[in-house]
Amino acid sequence: MPRLPRSILALVILSLAAHAQIPKTYIGFDRNVYPGDTALPALRRHFDFTSFWLTNPPGSNRNTWTGKRAILAAQGFGFLALANGRTESQIKAGLTTPAAQGQKDATTAAASAQREGFPPHTLIFLDQEEGGRLTPEQSDYLFAWTETLAATGFRPGTYISGQPVPDGPGQTITTAQDIQQQVAARHLHPITLWVYQDTCPPSNGCVLTPPPLASSGTPSAEVWQYAQSPRRRANTAACAKTYAPDNNCYAPDPAIGHLILDLNVAATPDPSHGR
Repeated sequence: MPRLPRSILALVILSLAAHAQIPKTYIGFDRNVYPGDTALPALRRHFDFTSFWLTNPPGSNRNTWTGKRAILAAQGFGFLALANGRTESQIKAGLTTPAAQGQKDATTAAASAQREGFPPHTLIFLDQEEGGRLTPEQSDYLFAWTETLAATGFRPGTYISGQPVPDGPGQTITTAQDIQQQVAARHLHPITLWVYQDTCPPSNGCVLTPPPLASSGTPSAEVWQYAQSPRRRANTAACAKTYAPDNNCYAPDPAIGHLILDLNVAATPDPSHGR
């Protein structure tokens, strides 16, 4: 067998080393309404994990995901276990303190996770959709929720903005950065971050070849929602053609039907470790 020239051999070694250093990523979807049992096999052909609401999703008075953990796990899906949070206006309108509201909501989420059969130490993400620096009320609510949840044996995470917004002259902040800073300063339990950042770039839009997780703009994020439905026009002009004409992101397989989705990328096929 002829020997390769040293220059070619070196290039081969460098190529193999570079390939080995590319971290594997996994793609998942999230949506407020359960997609239906019959859609699961087709969805599983394309996606590694799915969201799973433990509470009523935003704007809904019922939870269609209840009782569906077993069938999803049987199909091989990983999970993003998710609990609805409160908006700033809802927190301020509450009859108790923001901290008391956070404690109550965390207890409710933990009880739901136990009923659904999620194992101890499952990551549960608190849905907080308002971006920018947290207000005092939002901060009191969120950290009461995460600290209370940590005491139940589950692990706290939060779904929050990774979108930079103005924060003083020449400065920007993301909600993710604000949370990280407060956790470090107050010596709180670690909070796993699931960030949304649909701006193109770094997002590449409604496509099933996700961007690298490291491109999210939040280095410590473990999950990145890179496509939302409906798309936000101001953020997605450069990738508008990847979305449907009605500005939504749809499942790619005709066998799935007309399912509106948000798309996510993660470093593990089971981001909540909920299987």
